[in-house]
Amino acid sequence: MMGPVLAACLLIILSTAWISQANGATCKKDGGVCTCNDQTKNVDCSSKGLTAIPSNIPVDTDRLDLKYNKLSSLPPKVFHHLSKLTYLSLGENQLQALPAGVFDQLVELDRLELGTNQLTSLPPGIFDKLTKLTWLDLDRNQLQSLPHGVFDKLTELKELSLQYNQLKRVPEGAFNFLEKLTLLQLDTNPWDCSCRDILYLSNWIREKKGTVSNIEAAECDGGTKAVLEITEEEAAEDCVYPNTTTAIPTTIITTLASSNDDDIPELPVPQENFQKFLGYQEPDHLPTQPQCLMSISGYLGLMMSLVLASAAILYVIHFLKKA
Repeated sequence: MMGPVLAACLLIILSTAWISQANGATCKKDGGVCTCNDQTKNVDCSSKGLTAIPSNIPVDTDRLDLKYNKLSSLPPKVFHHLSKLTYLSLGENQLQALPAGVFDQLVELDRLELGTNQLTSLPPGIFDKLTKLTWLDLDRNQLQSLPHGVFDKLTELKELSLQYNQLKRVPEGAFNFLEKLTLLQLDTNPWDCSCRDILYLSNWIREKKGTVSNIEAAECDGGTKAVLEITEEEAAEDCVYPNTTTAIPTTIITTLASSNDDDIPELPVPQENFQKFLGYQEPDHLPTQPQCLMSISGYLGLMMSLVLASAAILYVIHFLKKA
């Protein structure tokens, strides 16, 4: 009777190995580049020189840290399986654009860090699904304008960072729905105080002074005067700015035109990252020899697991029939 018992144990061991193989190697303990904490559900992929986001990040991840990398673009569905995220850091990268809908599945997100990138504009509605967001960092980018209503759904937002950008104005009513806001950083932007468009911001700062921190630091271009001190007589011009809020960034057009799969990153991943981590794709050219070898070894390992599992099952059935 020991035969069936041993076969059953072998089957359990092989099944566990097969599941581990199928999940992919995301964390260092599995041969990946990221550090994972099973207890806190934290995944740390920071400071790895990544040019693409690792695949197979656990679906129950709560915090994902991707700062201090070389990410320049995001596939539209790259975060769609991470609906339990409450913290996402993409700061200190090279992001030039955000595709519409990239954050739409992150409905539990509380903190989003996008600071210190190269964003020049934001797609309309980019934050509309993030209704639980309390902290949003957009500082140290190259934002030239904001879409109308871009913050309207963020009614729980408490802290918003927009300093060190290229903003000359904000749309009428830009902050009207941010009733819980306690900190807004607007300094180090070239606010155009000669145009009537600045009057909304000037009046809003005067109204919220004392209840929202740091807003008084916003100064007119050149630092000659605070935005809150601007009068209607000074802001007399009807200025027209180029529409940079609805144009599709060229990086996204290039990606969509050259790719049949929304989830394929735009740029190839350095060869050295493939040697440490298996969850990447290179869409623009054929895989190199080391990548092929790793793929073949992975498939061979999976097939061997299946063969052994099948043999164990047949072994169990054989002994049960004899019994």
